[in-house]
Amino acid sequence: MTLVWSREPYSPRRQAMSVERIVAAAVAIADAEGLAAVTMRRVAAALESGTTSLYRYVANRDELLDLMVDAVRGGPAAKPTGDWRADLARLARAQRELLLRHAWLGGVLATRPALGPNSLRHMDRALAAAGGLTGDITEAGMAMGLIFDYVLGATSRELAETQERLRTGLDQEQWRSTVAPYIRQVLESGDYPHFARRVVEADDPDFTAQFEYGLDCLLRGLSRD
Repeated sequence: MTLVWSREPYSPRRQAMSVERIVAAAVAIADAEGLAAVTMRRVAAALESGTTSLYRYVANRDELLDLMVDAVRGGPAAKPTGDWRADLARLARAQRELLLRHAWLGGVLATRPALGPNSLRHMDRALAAAGGLTGDITEAGMAMGLIFDYVLGATSRELAETQERLRTGLDQEQWRSTVAPYIRQVLESGDYPHFARRVVEADDPDFTAQFEYGLDCLLRGLSRD
């Protein structure tokens, strides 16, 4: 296997197409229609090009996915301030925003390493930020892995609810009205007293509040104070 990052890009003299155009089209399709819609044929159609032409620039769909991941991570990587808690919190929030902006991204990152230049730059800055927590690079790497896993899990729940609303065409209040009769039966059964108490007594924090609560707990745990 040859990584896309370790070979010379195809650069003809007369360049009607480019890797950047192909990747941008693929990202736009994934954002609008989901990752399953991203095929070489579909991207070629969006660019009004032949599929064969794309293969001169991108070897296959796996290579295209690697390029897409790195493209959406192309924003500036914030430099550490020296306050490791603030730096890691900022990185976590930025990662959440990115995953919510590109709903397909989390699934790709969970199944393949991100080794492109943009991804490596962000990883390097993240490790530098974690260096304020510990001088042990192994522990710094594990801390970053822990934070990333938390962000990935938290956003997956949020995205799942968003996708369910899109699938059903119901907003949150409409969905609650739909399931209300069943929940009422569950509460009246008395079989789930703790769940019932949560439904009746608990506040209903939004996803941002839940994310911030979990992030704060995680950073407190890392500090070991």
